[in-house]
Amino acid sequence: MSTIDLTPASYGTGADARPQGSAARRVLGMARANAVLLVRNRMTFVYAVVMPLVPLALLLAGPRGEAGTGISALTNVLMLAAIFPVYYNLLSLTVTRRDELVLKRLRTGEATDREILASMALPGIAVLLAVVAISVPAAAALGQPLPRNGVVVALAAVLVAGAFAALAFWTAAWTKNAEAAQLTSMPVILVAVVGSLVAILPERVQPVLEWTPGAALDTLVRIGWFGQDADGAAVSFGDSFAASAQPLVTLAVWAVVAASLAARSMRWEPRG
Repeated sequence: MSTIDLTPASYGTGADARPQGSAARRVLGMARANAVLLVRNRMTFVYAVVMPLVPLALLLAGPRGEAGTGISALTNVLMLAAIFPVYYNLLSLTVTRRDELVLKRLRTGEATDREILASMALPGIAVLLAVVAISVPAAAALGQPLPRNGVVVALAAVLVAGAFAALAFWTAAWTKNAEAAQLTSMPVILVAVVGSLVAILPERVQPVLEWTPGAALDTLVRIGWFGQDADGAAVSFGDSFAASAQPLVTLAVWAVVAASLAARSMRWEPRG
């Protein structure tokens, strides 16, 4: 079986030590190699690409065009896209590359730490964005409306991808090996899933859960895609921006905090 070398060329001293090529070219080159590996692994490809689209089947079970079913299905699509191709895939990739000393070798080349991490996160983020793009015509074909505010939906997709990518790097810092990732990933996945169910949970816990990524995503799908508030009342295009502020800020805060934690705890060599 052929292998792909992810290690950029290293340079000596003097003129040869200067980085060759742009940062974007280096990131895209390494990201392309990681994407190839993602596609080659059939199991990873299935849970990363196919699993997030499974909730669309809910649209076949309920009344055609029913908003409640659509909100639930599309929230789950985005949540699974954040959990599988972005979070869990990136967590496993980071731990595996670290234990195989690939990350250590990459740091000896011209790529910076940020470029290395970005190249690892990009394939999963691209899958999430592709899943969202596929869901728009697929949901419309099944009787659901097109997004009422595409800007809000796009911001939700980008922010949730950034938040879960940062959470993956942070989780990797205290994950001993790839097998342990099945356990260490559970707290983040549990918080995400419980948050997306905030509407059906007891009222006394809802104010707290509204600040979780899952609850923020549910609200943004409701407002941005369906133009509805929590009570089902219509929200105009102009008002949808103000109504989306709190959940968008929630996702941004999760992304910033997770990125800060990951930067402080990132491990580039196997855990002792």
